[in-house]
Amino acid sequence: MMSPRISRSLTMNDILNFLQSRNSAPRLVAPAPSAAELEQIFRCALRAPDHAWMRPWRFLTISGERREDLGELLEHALLQRNPNASAGEREKARNSPLRAPLVIVSVVRISEHPKVPSVEQRLSAGCAAHAVLLGAEALGYAGVWRTGPAAFDPTVMSGLGLNDDEEIIGFLYLGTRDGDPKRLPELAPADYVSHW
Repeated sequence: MMSPRISRSLTMNDILNFLQSRNSAPRLVAPAPSAAELEQIFRCALRAPDHAWMRPWRFLTISGERREDLGELLEHALLQRNPNASAGEREKARNSPLRAPLVIVSVVRISEHPKVPSVEQRLSAGCAAHAVLLGAEALGYAGVWRTGPAAFDPTVMSGLGLNDDEEIIGFLYLGTRDGDPKRLPELAPADYVSHW
């Protein structure tokens, strides 16, 4: 029988390997996580670092035909920003939500707080969004985080029903990876870490 210490060590190695190999997936197909799986994924998000327990994040899920509605909103917002947008640019905006079976809009609510500046609230929401991607990968799915001009567009925010104190952190596209994971370059921690 394996000792608890060895078993725990193997589990920790599995977790480290998982975290070190996470990889965005720009090509996604059905299926997306089920409702029960999404609950587990969002439980991961709710463990994000959160100074003063402000819970500044929330999520909008968009699937099925509602992705087409989102595409229409994105095209409308594009035309508000650039009335001379080309047919190709309009088509790209309209079709972008169809690149995955599920789109999750990660939202931050900015509140006045004497100890938690707005930047910390945005970072907390960003950590929650990353946890969604990790949770999806842990369940065998894949995803990619996208922003672009639409993420900062007041027309998009209004069309999604965001309040005046809310912003979009990113659009998380989730589904099943189509094809092999892209090869990522090996990065050396020493290139990004120094001692002070």
